[in-house]
Amino acid sequence: MATYELRAPLKDEDVMQLKVGDLVYLSGPCFTCRSKLQRYIFDEGHTLPFTPEEGSILIHNGPIVIKEDGKWKLMSFMPTSSLRFEKWGRSSIEQWNLKLICGKTTMGAETSKAMMEHKCVHVSPQSVSPFLWVDAIEIKGVDLFDEMGSIEAPWHFEMNKLGPFVVDMDCYGNNLFDTVTEQVEENRKKAYEKLGIPADFEYTRLYDE
Repeated sequence: MATYELRAPLKDEDVMQLKVGDLVYLSGPCFTCRSKLQRYIFDEGHTLPFTPEEGSILIHNGPIVIKEDGKWKLMSFMPTSSLRFEKWGRSSIEQWNLKLICGKTTMGAETSKAMMEHKCVHVSPQSVSPFLWVDAIEIKGVDLFDEMGSIEAPWHFEMNKLGPFVVDMDCYGNNLFDTVTEQVEENRKKAYEKLGIPADFEYTRLYDE
């Protein structure tokens, strides 16, 4: 496992050095995105009101932002689950020039294929730290605020060593969560054997489906 400090916009060589399990800190510009923006662009055919840079960083996030003395102030920041955006994973990578997606959990097989084709990775936060990271983020602007509201609108941030995040999907088709699942299953089998629990044991259901 290695630790990297990356600055956007990212290049192919930045992404290709990353392997699952590596830690990264992020600096430079990024923008946020949730389901409403992706539905608005990819499903409804609207035009994105800004042009993402080649090598962009996307964070699946709905920040808590207030206006104080005429300026935006970030109150809370925490990436949200990326897996629920799998429907738009490939489209966002291809159309938004993405090299890195940040969000909790992971993403699916089709996004993984797109990441291999276009040299992109996915990273997850190591902890739930909504108030600890705000000092590493400067708000540069927001689009579609009236149309989508504060949570769903795409915010533009400038990051200063934001992290750490762990690489859970690299551009070689590896997924850290798959490895962890395999390890958990292997440990479960060993625990069952040690405790004398039958391999086909089923947990009691409290409620009928």
